[in-house]
Amino acid sequence: MNKKVLVIDDDPDLGKLIEVILKPMDINVLLAFSGKEGLKRAYEIHPDLVILDVMMPGMDGFDVCTRLREMANIPVLMLTARAAPADMLRGFNVGVDDYLRKPFNKDELIARVHALLRRSNTQGGRDSSDFTSYHDEWLDIDLHTEVVKLGGKTIKLSPMEYSLLACLVRNMGKIVPHRQLLQEVWGSAYGDPSSTLTLYIFYLRKKLEDNKHGHQYIHTQWGRGYWFFPRNKE
Repeated sequence: MNKKVLVIDDDPDLGKLIEVILKPMDINVLLAFSGKEGLKRAYEIHPDLVILDVMMPGMDGFDVCTRLREMANIPVLMLTARAAPADMLRGFNVGVDDYLRKPFNKDELIARVHALLRRSNTQGGRDSSDFTSYHDEWLDIDLHTEVVKLGGKTIKLSPMEYSLLACLVRNMGKIVPHRQLLQEVWGSAYGDPSSTLTLYIFYLRKKLEDNKHGHQYIHTQWGRGYWFFPRNKE
């Protein structure tokens, strides 16, 4: 794979453990032990992925992610013991792509890293289908420019959130099974969809302000999957 992954965590032992886990994937793991050092290294080496802790002295992971987003659209995996819903919401709001709780499972870390690197490789190279855009009086989605506007204002979506929305829009009006969403958005190496997919749907609905203006765009078909319901066909 020959990718660069930057680990920003004040625990040197954790960084060495991640390095050992990812080495068989032909990944070059680089370490930084503070937020400021991590930002400096990210600027210098242009990593393909950042694995980031929340609780660090000086500058916490939320502030680091905000600064990273000012540099580039680097995939960010938050690896932290702080994974309460409020922490995760704050993380997604500043641009985190995925969360993994400490202590973590080795295979799950590998799957999430593989998925995030896969998504970064395929940005701008998504499959085409019958639907490449969606427009109504409130929501505007253009899959060519990858711009999503709500009420005329561009909304910020993480790469994973955008990929999830794009998959639903490309299959507009059809139920997209959990497994298909998981494979198209995260890659086939990803594991159980129940918690991760549900969480991303929840935050995507919040950003689209689902139901706030009298319409729900993302519907759930219990036990099967999700589907995008256009407003102008209601």
